[in-house]
Amino acid sequence: MEIKEQKITVRDLYEGYFNDAEEGVVGYNGNLDIRPKYQREFVYKDSQRDEVIRTVLKGLPLNVMYWVDRGEQYETDNDEPRFEVMDGQQRTISLCEYVDGSFSVDDKFFGNLPSDQQKKILDYELFVYVCSGSDSEKLDWFRIINIAGEELTDQELRNAVYAGSWVSDAKRYFSKTGCAASRIADDYLKGASIRQEYLETAIFWAANAEGKSIEGYMAEHQHDPSAVSLWSYFRSVIEWVQAIFPQTRREMKGLPWGLFYNQHGTRTDLDPRKLEQEIQRLMGDEDVTKKSGIYEYLLTGNEKCLSIRAFDRRDALASYERQGHKCAICGKECKFEEMHADHITPWSKGGKTVPDNCQMLCRDCNLRKGAQ
Repeated sequence: MEIKEQKITVRDLYEGYFNDAEEGVVGYNGNLDIRPKYQREFVYKDSQRDEVIRTVLKGLPLNVMYWVDRGEQYETDNDEPRFEVMDGQQRTISLCEYVDGSFSVDDKFFGNLPSDQQKKILDYELFVYVCSGSDSEKLDWFRIINIAGEELTDQELRNAVYAGSWVSDAKRYFSKTGCAASRIADDYLKGASIRQEYLETAIFWAANAEGKSIEGYMAEHQHDPSAVSLWSYFRSVIEWVQAIFPQTRREMKGLPWGLFYNQHGTRTDLDPRKLEQEIQRLMGDEDVTKKSGIYEYLLTGNEKCLSIRAFDRRDALASYERQGHKCAICGKECKFEEMHADHITPWSKGGKTVPDNCQMLCRDCNLRKGAQ
């Protein structure tokens, strides 16, 4: 991997500056992708933005910025800018927007400044590290950078490393406020689309279906002309969820629906009406302490997903004394701390977490019973 230090003036940075909500932000005479298409919007507060300008006017240094050199990708597709901002997006946009006359600082727009102060801003030199190398080298490097300001998410780092036609198109579906993914899946996803969390989730699910990592999936598709296949897969997941569990509940938000779909999407024994009846019953069961686990339980039958309420110490101790300190199955005498409170009638067969249904078992008997 190669890392070069460059000094870029604000004048050069602003050359060819273009800012569009949908098409992204470019500068440096069209050679710098400041904010790629459909990436998260400008997030600096006015006070942070203004402080960038004051820092430059005082001649004080701004933190180092990091750019990615797209290298071979640019050589084969030079319709895209040569460089992409990895860290420093907000500072870059603040400078360019001020020169562009979009906001004032201390009641002065750029056009109101004396010519010497305008020149001071335009001639101000930014310190930029430009990174080029293999995808894995760049990703490792960016992960250990001490990012200043608004910390980048893992997916934003990946987007820079695997930048290309596929990522740009994927962002169109998953990375914008009110994007297509948001319109159909807000009830099922956690996070924010503009922080690339919807995109990360979709890729993780799709990669899992093929036995790949997120990085492996993105590397394979990096130069695809579009992300239609990812979008089609994602829609299939959401349509399956809506068909099997048509009643939306807050407990559905953030569950790994794509992983459920990968494992259970072809099953023909899932009856939405019967599933809904079971959901209602389990939602009302006070022994089920993890309501969000109901969906996985109905698909897998794994009771651990429900975190069935355990007997409290008082009930366990009462059973221990009632049994004369002996295991209810094998009769072995044990210390209280060595025993386990167990449901006499299992929860799955209608047993409740009440004192009359509590028995104390030694460790070995409890394990044997649990394995049956």
